[in-house]
Amino acid sequence: MASSVSVDRVPQIHHPIKSVSGFSKFISASIAATLLMVTSVSHADINPKELRIGYQKYGTLLLLKADGALDKRLAQQGITVKWTEFPGGPQLLEGLNVGAIDYGVVGEAPPIFAQAAGAPIVYVANEPPAPAGEAVVVQKNSTIKSFAELKGKKIALNKGSNVHYLLVKLLEKYGIAYKDIQPIYLAPADARAAFERGAVDAWVIWDPFLAAAQQQIGAKVIADGKNLVNNTQFYLASRSYATARPDVLSVVLDETAKKDIWVSKNIKDAATALSPSVGLSADILELSFQRSGFGVKPVTPAVLAQQQQIADVFYQQKLIPKPLKVADAALKK
Repeated sequence: MASSVSVDRVPQIHHPIKSVSGFSKFISASIAATLLMVTSVSHADINPKELRIGYQKYGTLLLLKADGALDKRLAQQGITVKWTEFPGGPQLLEGLNVGAIDYGVVGEAPPIFAQAAGAPIVYVANEPPAPAGEAVVVQKNSTIKSFAELKGKKIALNKGSNVHYLLVKLLEKYGIAYKDIQPIYLAPADARAAFERGAVDAWVIWDPFLAAAQQQIGAKVIADGKNLVNNTQFYLASRSYATARPDVLSVVLDETAKKDIWVSKNIKDAATALSPSVGLSADILELSFQRSGFGVKPVTPAVLAQQQQIADVFYQQKLIPKPLKVADAALKK
């Protein structure tokens, strides 16, 4: 029996938030407003014959979608897989929050904002750290040589994404207050357009957008995550789905682990295979994979403790409205 695979694409919605306080209010208000339009998902609402996966246009999940291995394996259990593409982690977790998807992968910062806004998410698994996979870039002809020179400058980044934490840690490292920069919150496509036309002075971005900017327009890295942040990728699920169908999530993790091993040993082939789906050259994707972490594992208390550090920093910076206990989003055995 072949699985029925459906693919949706969520459009990018851009909100020009101009301040840190405004940003944190937007994240909470946006998710809360959406929740008013849907009923919360309960165990009874879970479709036991369907798994709805949210993905971004890169990484192991996209390769799993492309080769169909996961769909075929779950089809043997009578389960249909529905794939939905999101432009970034915050949007994906909002989809998880409102019951549009059951499972997805994001960077380390989006779960903090989502949990702070009351989203019923649980951490399922994570990839190893990939600190070089996110960075701050300037244009190839920019006179800016170091991050310290960005005081007072316009810096583009995706709101609530993994690079938000990188930016906070870099500001801390160089003794620059958040109020002393001009954060411009843009999704990757709009951020690159603003970056290319010189509307912003720098761009904080992750792979493969980072690799594309380096190879296509000669963007220069002035700081990355090495020795500063982990840049860990997390696989998350709605608590209701994780509780109702742990057997399905176990299959997903097993197939993800197999694909991770294959990619780590066949980076060139993986880049070639992913290129048509992503619309980037194999050379760009190969560079991205070289900076990635492979080897998905169930989330441990130690990893959640690292997430707690991020949550604490975000609270100190008033990026989230109240202290957060990350362990509350642990997957209960």
